[in-house]
Amino acid sequence: MTDAEWARVLPLLPVPGWMRGRGGRPEAYCHQAMLDAIRYLVGTGSSGGRCPPTSRRGPHLRILPPMARQRPGQGVPRPVAREVREELERDAEPTAAVIDSQSVKADAVVGTDSRGFDGGKLINGRKRHVVVDTLGLLLGVLVTAADVRDRTAAQVLLEQVAAAHHRLALVWADGGYTASLVEYCLATFALALTIVKRSDDRRGFVVLPKRWIVERLFSHLMRSRRLVRDFERRTTSAEAMVYWSKTLLMTRRLARSRLPRG
Repeated sequence: MTDAEWARVLPLLPVPGWMRGRGGRPEAYCHQAMLDAIRYLVGTGSSGGRCPPTSRRGPHLRILPPMARQRPGQGVPRPVAREVREELERDAEPTAAVIDSQSVKADAVVGTDSRGFDGGKLINGRKRHVVVDTLGLLLGVLVTAADVRDRTAAQVLLEQVAAAHHRLALVWADGGYTASLVEYCLATFALALTIVKRSDDRRGFVVLPKRWIVERLFSHLMRSRRLVRDFERRTTSAEAMVYWSKTLLMTRRLARSRLPRG
């Protein structure tokens, strides 16, 4: 992490309990070193005990800092996303979003209780269901077995996102989210689910309105080697890795936004 990134991220970090007089043992490692360890883990795909011998990040990677396993919407990723929106002169809370899913192969460490076979993509592994705002910033992620239907997972994920972002009113989706989900979202979450369909007379690759935003997110995730395949034993850990992969991109964007323009 560069000095410019650290200067932007530091005010967004949660204050430890022992510094607020709530007791507890002072932390053994500085926050910057812990964030560097997480970034190394997500970006390179290395496991906690396989960092280079000359690296001083080794102890942090072996314990995998707790902030890397925080539940969705907590800790560093969400305030960083709010900061990015404000830098771009947008409201801190989004009003529109896009939902989609991505199936990825699972490593051998993934148990049969959280993996399945996606018949459409012919992938044996897990599925990442994500919701992003119109800037491509991650609002929510839910990792399930690959055989879970998009409509079923969307009910759970949209409930989490709607509870965390009260101004959200419109969500774009593809044809896999049709049927009763449209009426369910409107009646339960007050969300207007709009289906963006591909034209039947178009062949080959076609950039579809709004849906390209979430597809761009998936391409960003594939640049993090830890996410090319699902290596996490628990789905909560897999969700945390997705959040941190997107955080790498957001912190770099924040650091560039304060650089002088010549």
